[in-house]
Amino acid sequence: MLDIKFVRENPDLVKENMKKKFQDHKLHLVDEVIAQDQELRMAQRQADELRNQRKTISKEIGKLMGQGRKEEAETVKQKVAAIAEDLTALSEKENVLRESVTNKMMQIPNMIDPSVPIGRDDSENVELERFGEPVVPDFEIPYHTEIMESLNGIDLDSARKVAGNGFYYLMGDVARLHSAVLSYARDFMIDKGFTYVIPPYMIRSNVVTGVMSFAEMDGMMYKIDGEDLYLIGTSEHSMIGKFIDTILDEKDLPYTYTSYSPCFRKEKGAHGIEERGVYRIHQFEKQEMIVVCKPEESKEWFKKMYMNTVEFFRSLDIPVRTLECCSGDLADLKSKSVDVEAWSPRQQKYFEVGSCSNLTDAQARRLKIRVKDEKGGKYFAHTLNNTCVAPPRMLIAFLENNLQEDGSIRIPKVLQPYMGMKEKLVPVK
Repeated sequence: MLDIKFVRENPDLVKENMKKKFQDHKLHLVDEVIAQDQELRMAQRQADELRNQRKTISKEIGKLMGQGRKEEAETVKQKVAAIAEDLTALSEKENVLRESVTNKMMQIPNMIDPSVPIGRDDSENVELERFGEPVVPDFEIPYHTEIMESLNGIDLDSARKVAGNGFYYLMGDVARLHSAVLSYARDFMIDKGFTYVIPPYMIRSNVVTGVMSFAEMDGMMYKIDGEDLYLIGTSEHSMIGKFIDTILDEKDLPYTYTSYSPCFRKEKGAHGIEERGVYRIHQFEKQEMIVVCKPEESKEWFKKMYMNTVEFFRSLDIPVRTLECCSGDLADLKSKSVDVEAWSPRQQKYFEVGSCSNLTDAQARRLKIRVKDEKGGKYFAHTLNNTCVAPPRMLIAFLENNLQEDGSIRIPKVLQPYMGMKEKLVPVK
């Protein structure tokens, strides 16, 4: 969420930012927010004046009563009662206006970084850099579920009976590989100096609206019926929520956490063949990283974070590239975002396996995450998040890039300690 003062003083900049994000349908919100904010501040001034009047007049009542002038005192009491009624009406007006302004402000997108390319959707994202040589072997690579089935490693049919589409049973070596990747990612991030955390897997509605836009919430979150709780779509939600309504000491910054969690997502809409199997699912697990830092440090942390993901994938011999998200592909709270995409030898193209985002102070402003400097001044922190790895989607890239002609799967050296020192997985079918 933007600073209301910034919107008030820079309406044209805010509108131009909306246009760059192709959200012209929201332009009216800027003028409405400014008008209602002015009305709200006027109501607050009127209320303050009435409170001062009431305080002054109330003092007269005691004097008049002490002088035995009861009738005059009763007249003054009636004035005080009238002021109280006016204050009640003004208070109700303030509440309505404040709620309306907040609601509209939460729909106005964060200011995008000047370096963000302008584009309508993800088809206009811009490649930044490639890491590793993408290889297409001279033998056919099966679809990822076929590779898993050759290892007796997946059961989608039973999962459909138990939970419906978008779920899976991972089994045997594939299940072990899934856990090994997460364990390796945990240790990889700890070695980078991040503190390991297992967070709550459910969060309250005030945290949900603090970490994401209304549109994202509707398209992603599962609500627990009858309770003020939502299943998290990523551990970023509960990890940033950890700091809700806090004042952090500047000397303790930055906070660098790496968190494990299951993730639950609605994943609305129909998807093509390449997004079936375990690519786009309702339940998966992820090793995440989040940073809470000073504003002047967030750009540096942004690059460090997505390069951690690049290094992680390269350590598993998976070629990747980084992709700068264009303006139209940025969620409302994001100022800048870079996707990490892994090479698919079967498709002979890259596909998304992680995303890194700098939200500047948008989340902190919603959640009231402030920092106190050495002089006692307060400002909003910057928050960032990034995927280290999210199997089982990552397993698609892993299996395809490490598949051998005989159907076996090569296990890179860094992963072998987590796989009982196995050097390869051998198909049973």
